[in-house]
Amino acid sequence: MTEPSFSIPTIRLKPKANARAIRHGAPWVYDNELVVDRRTKSIQPGTIARLEDAERHFLALVAVNPNSRIFGRVLAREEDEQIDDAWFVAKLTAALKHRAHMFDAPFYRLVHAEADGLPGVVIDRFGDTCVVQPNAAWADLRIDMLTAALRQVTGVSTVVMNGTGRARGLEGLEEKTEILTGTVDGPIPVQMNGATYMADIMGGQKTGLFYDQRQNHAFAQRLGHGQRVLDVFSHVGGFALATLAGGATSALSVDSSAPALDLAEQGAGAMGATDRFATRKGDAFDTMAALLEEGEQFDVVICDPPAFAPSKNALEKGMRAYERVARMAAPLVREGGYLGLCSCSHAADLETFRNACNRGIGRAARSAQLIHTGFAGADHPLMPQLAESGYLKALFYRMMP
Repeated sequence: MTEPSFSIPTIRLKPKANARAIRHGAPWVYDNELVVDRRTKSIQPGTIARLEDAERHFLALVAVNPNSRIFGRVLAREEDEQIDDAWFVAKLTAALKHRAHMFDAPFYRLVHAEADGLPGVVIDRFGDTCVVQPNAAWADLRIDMLTAALRQVTGVSTVVMNGTGRARGLEGLEEKTEILTGTVDGPIPVQMNGATYMADIMGGQKTGLFYDQRQNHAFAQRLGHGQRVLDVFSHVGGFALATLAGGATSALSVDSSAPALDLAEQGAGAMGATDRFATRKGDAFDTMAALLEEGEQFDVVICDPPAFAPSKNALEKGMRAYERVARMAAPLVREGGYLGLCSCSHAADLETFRNACNRGIGRAARSAQLIHTGFAGADHPLMPQLAESGYLKALFYRMMP
């Protein structure tokens, strides 16, 4: 599927729009930066178009979606570049080369959207299976081409499309999850940092496992050696199983999802750590309050909640939620113990998140040293011109007497 040059429409920036940003690598063009008329509004979502500045100079080839605030996503900087099968193969080959160099087993994020030159596309690899999230109209329209290229480049036999989540709603896309090729027999065991995680790629959150926390799991693993660990918002056992693999004496996973906790128990069983592992189903805030009332304290407490601030409009409310997490978690850490607080909110930068955590710890009448700041791993590269691609933040504190 190739976009013939004669059929490609043109969209144009307004005179006061920042064309320099696009020239310097910015990947998005917003609807309020463009001259939008009846013709541009009628362009089919997912169409490839030429982007020009106000003086009609070519800037980039972009994927257009009039239904989204992100009207154009940059795909190529050369006017004669073809968005075809070979283009997909080249992008995926470059992405695979980096991951194969960094990891000794095929379990990682293979494509991290704009940072890997495939805007809105996320691909996680689980051995012989890949889960694709086409979160932009252009990729959704070309899912068959993407799947064929993915199989050619990686050799995987199974490809699953996970078309769920907030990003697809913002693009005006329907939600659906389906097996595009191959078969899925059940949860897939994934080895990370010596722990075993069970990834439910059909019914779990996102693609079934959060690879982005790999390095932060490893840091927490060192803190948890010989310690009692509490993992709040645990999902399939994220930090709890990592610390058990590192020699924690016990780990308690708290989550509101019974299926997620069941997968965590399966992971602990596969590791031979069932006797050191326990789960507690319930709302995270209610459970932390109950544990405090029960007089419980732990050597290591880690909280990895969902994105409380997924957009700028939700930032203030989200920061209050992160502050509340810190305020309730801090008293559960013994003196000299460790507290880990995480945020996957795109809208919250590191300083804003850190300030919220510091306020929460202070309001719990605790003092702490910030000993480590963590981010996503090398399979989640940050695009320098897109701050949102550096979404994950993890703060580790030592709680002082």
